Amino acid sequence: MRLLSAAVATLALTVGAQSAMAAPVEIKFSHVVAENTPKGQMANKFRDLVEERLAGKVEVKVFPSSQLFGDNKVLEAMLLGDVQMAAPSLSKFQKYTKSLQIFDLPFLFKDMEAVERFQQGPAGQKLLGSLNKKGLVGLGYLHNGMKQLSANNPLKTPADANGRKFRIMTSDVLQAQFEAVEAVPLKKPFSEVFTLLQTKAIDGQENTWSNIYSKKFFEVQPYITESNHGVLDYLVVTSAEFWMGLDDDLRTEIKKALDEAIKHGNMVAAEKASTDKQAIADSGRSEILTLTDAERQQWVEAMKPVWKKFEGEIGADLIEAAVASNK
Repeated sequence: MRLLSAAVATLALTVGAQSAMAAPVEIKFSHVVAENTPKGQMANKFRDLVEERLAGKVEVKVFPSSQLFGDNKVLEAMLLGDVQMAAPSLSKFQKYTKSLQIFDLPFLFKDMEAVERFQQGPAGQKLLGSLNKKGLVGLGYLHNGMKQLSANNPLKTPADANGRKFRIMTSDVLQAQFEAVEAVPLKKPFSEVFTLLQTKAIDGQENTWSNIYSKKFFEVQPYITESNHGVLDYLVVTSAEFWMGLDDDLRTEIKKALDEAIKHGNMVAAEKASTDKQAIADSGRSEILTLTDAERQQWVEAMKPVWKKFEGEIGADLIEAAVASNK
């Protein structure tokens, strides 16, 4: 009888050990945009690469279009262990670190090549670690592109924005940016923007070509000014508890897959900036306005004081490094 009990106990332990070994590490990847965007395609590429290389060991489940969490809640959920990866816009990290506000400064980067140089340089790479004290780990930058201004009225000079209501992400810098041109910034979730525009609860918004196209903002905004006044990029992030809890070998392979997926996403972003802009133009639903050098300079001069306002929080040396990336 004792032998039988011992055998049963051994069998139970063996089955328990096997089932524990069989359970793959689950990575819930939450994001707020459509699957046909650079971020959506990056997340799906990451899922596919992990499935291909780490089947049975790691399983990635992607939740697009705010199905799981909005960007305003996802970082809190991550720290609670309810989600393992996300890629919020850089503006969303304001309450965790002031340094990343640099990416919201208007007219700081002249193009995406300058953004890339800064992000991959020493200053940009150091910024990835700026969240560590808050229990988060920056894993890499993902591009979306340069931001444009859309509105119910033509925006050619700063005076055209006077008194107009614009949706912004939760960012004090972006609030100051619109206040600098006498506009009214309203912090609203990305998921609500189309309805706000459609019902004319707001007059306009700022976004990249791919977001304007994929979320159909161009269908409810008669004018889009090609301002390229700022950058909208994301930070792929995880919690330190989850990341450091992985086996070293597994963590290395996951990071390798993620780096490849980010590279793919950045290629998609570059392509879509061009093709989605053209699709909007071809639709005839929204008129794309081009600024003259003199008009653009008016926007630059109106918004430039925002740099000085946040220099103390961001760091003058960081802003200098970003400016240097334009050369």
